[in-house]
Amino acid sequence: MAEKPAKRRRGDRRDGVWLRDLDPMHAFTPYIYPNRADNEAFIQEEVDLTSLNAYIDAKNAAGPEFKYTYFQGILAALIKTATLKPRLNRFVAGNRVYQRNELTAAFVVKKRFSEEGDESLAYLRFEPDNTLEATREKMYAEINAFRKADKTDNSTDGMAMLLRMPRPILRLVMKILFALDYRGKVPYSLVKTDPNYSSVFLSNLGSIKLNAAYHHLNNWGTNSLFVVIGEKFQAPVYDETGFKGMREMLRLGITLDERIADGYYYSRSIHLLKHLLQNPELLDRPANEPVEGF
Repeated sequence: MAEKPAKRRRGDRRDGVWLRDLDPMHAFTPYIYPNRADNEAFIQEEVDLTSLNAYIDAKNAAGPEFKYTYFQGILAALIKTATLKPRLNRFVAGNRVYQRNELTAAFVVKKRFSEEGDESLAYLRFEPDNTLEATREKMYAEINAFRKADKTDNSTDGMAMLLRMPRPILRLVMKILFALDYRGKVPYSLVKTDPNYSSVFLSNLGSIKLNAAYHHLNNWGTNSLFVVIGEKFQAPVYDETGFKGMREMLRLGITLDERIADGYYYSRSIHLLKHLLQNPELLDRPANEPVEGF
């Protein structure tokens, strides 16, 4: 019999449960540093793509219509990491720390690779038993919908609607929306696919030949984890015996809200993410299946 979801208590939000039993330091920090953009921890990591490339090549050997990509692998690894390290799926709002009810990811979809090409914002929800295959299917459906049906996302439609207002009225509306955001009361129809309310927001700069770099968090919404994927590059690799050879590498720029967890937790989470990318066969297993050593 399925377990009934916990009843929402006073102080909980539609999108998260208020963590009432935090230690005093973590519970009080949001009152000292109330803005997300003032609490960013930036981490840049380099990942050896040797194993991931071989894994993707093997998957594509059967000639699937929608090819496997390293972007899918990175997203699947992030989802598994956030599933096994659930503090990454927390957020601070209204001076309180919440555990998010869903695990979601958002990224920009370029409809045409040109300077004039329109963009849309993809927003995906993931189950605890997510695998790489499930990630790939969700991405395929979402990207196809944008590129083939000329679909626009809910957030873009909402911004277009608000921009019809005169500037003084729009400024007033935004003040009201920020006040509602503080309390978790923004109308769901406006934010149901807003990437600033996602667990993980990704930007694949490698697809447009740019390197990974720092990207800020936003004070609007609840997103506490922003990941920038850079362009692939060749670099020398060494071990204890010396030079091993040139390898294809990838830089990840990871910006986190430092209020939702401590440095040790972040360190373990990043090591898990790198382990998954360098042992990608683990992505065929359910996201909630533990990884030995982590």
